[in-house]
Amino acid sequence: MDIFEEQRGLLQAVAYRVLGTVTDAEDIVQEAWLRWNGVAADEVDDPTAYLVTVTTRLAIDRLRSAQVRRESYVGPWLPEPTLTSGDVADEVALADTVSSAMLLVLESLSPLERAVFVLREAFGYSHAEIARIIDRSEESVRQTAKRARDHVESKRRRYDTDSATRQRATASFMDACAGGDLDALIGILAPDVTLVCDGGGIAPAPRKSIHGRDLVARALVTFAGRMPEDPHVEFAEVNGGPAIIVRSGTLPAAVIMPLLVDGEIQEIHLVSNPEKLGAV
Repeated sequence: MDIFEEQRGLLQAVAYRVLGTVTDAEDIVQEAWLRWNGVAADEVDDPTAYLVTVTTRLAIDRLRSAQVRRESYVGPWLPEPTLTSGDVADEVALADTVSSAMLLVLESLSPLERAVFVLREAFGYSHAEIARIIDRSEESVRQTAKRARDHVESKRRRYDTDSATRQRATASFMDACAGGDLDALIGILAPDVTLVCDGGGIAPAPRKSIHGRDLVARALVTFAGRMPEDPHVEFAEVNGGPAIIVRSGTLPAAVIMPLLVDGEIQEIHLVSNPEKLGAV
């Protein structure tokens, strides 16, 4: 297998965690491929290090422009959902770095902080290795890593990671929504549950987050009553955890990701922006 193809999965994983969008990550990996084809392989001592370096630097540059675009985004912004494998879900630390909740927290970091955090926490690169990748001193990287980690720890919320618990809750959630059973839905939602919908100004969606068990339950029942033409609902593993994909025929119409705390659904991420559903 070609060296680049051997590393494509790693490069895609790094780029997605830095950017939070599958389409941008794919563009970056393609650009890295063009760069790779522009150099002689025998001139590169460590192909993996070279490719991760190129991908990371391109991703940092892309994120800087993306953050400007997101300032004018219509309604709440959520990361672009992506299907993940069982291997990722089984590795709790790796799954956490690709979860919708974590990617949302990472949005509050600077592009450089985010890249350092991803390389350090998700992929285990040393400070010295990261310094070479982003062309900074090791001490500077060490300080950036600490600052980013402290910031993430102060912002993040610890959600349940037990796969069986999450799958049961997601199944109950889907049954309650599909049946329009308001009481059943209220019974599995935390009192202070939050619903965040990302329609991007393209698909109908609330422009602000909805808070509270009753309001969220009613909003979800309303959403369930507006199913697309030829609807199909399925379970899938998305961003390292169980999720619900609503399809119109074969085309995805929405992805719903329930996040649990102590067995109750504490937050729900619902992405219906069609421009963000290509990866599912």
